[in-house]
Amino acid sequence: MDIVVCMKLVPDLKQVRIKAGTREPVLDGVPQVWGDMDKNALEAALQLRERHGGKVTVVTVGLGKLKEAMVEALAVGADEGVMVTDPAFHELDSAGAARALAAAISRIGRWDLVLAAEGSTDNYSGQVGPRVAELLGLPQVTFVRELKVEGSRLQAVRSMEDAFEVVQCSLPALVTVTQEINTPRLPPLTAILRASRKPQQTWSAAELGLAASPVVQRLRNLAPEQQRKNVIFEGEDAVAKLVAALTREGVLG
Repeated sequence: MDIVVCMKLVPDLKQVRIKAGTREPVLDGVPQVWGDMDKNALEAALQLRERHGGKVTVVTVGLGKLKEAMVEALAVGADEGVMVTDPAFHELDSAGAARALAAAISRIGRWDLVLAAEGSTDNYSGQVGPRVAELLGLPQVTFVRELKVEGSRLQAVRSMEDAFEVVQCSLPALVTVTQEINTPRLPPLTAILRASRKPQQTWSAAELGLAASPVVQRLRNLAPEQQRKNVIFEGEDAVAKLVAALTREGVLG
């Protein structure tokens, strides 16, 4: 079976700092990495390929060092990479990203399954996967923690708020996965050296017939305000005072 995996580069959140005065994130110089659940989607695709054969194609949309990141995905085990990039993709919203992904997937041609993360590590709107499914006219199964394919049908276990749901649908389909579905593998050194020789394609918005303007304009992106009481406990009974204070605040029972 041929599988397409949608992946997104996001800022490495461990290295993001917040401006004290404005509460705005400082993104200059922060490296971009694949989102955590995007790696889970890729791992799910690789496991299905190992059981059923076929090909895994990674598709990504955006700006930045896409080629370097794509080499990483290819080293992990993907067979081919497709990058959709355009200067107009600056701050592309969920609707725009879904349109670009759907156009790229349509251009790829033949495929049986599309996999994506349940949400991105940075924005986590949870919209892109379902939007792509709608644009492609595919049945969709979201929040999947277990997945298997038998013939032309897939069976999935979905994580709901208070229960698990088992569903089936026919292929082709789109599935979004949770982190519980697997543990992503790490590429061996030999695979990293071979990865740059695997097929890679770069398409622009114009080549896909896309207008790259965003639907939603982001006005501000601010960290939540945090009020600190700046209470200092001193003396031999400082720990007892701290515990008593936390108890009064309801932090400790």
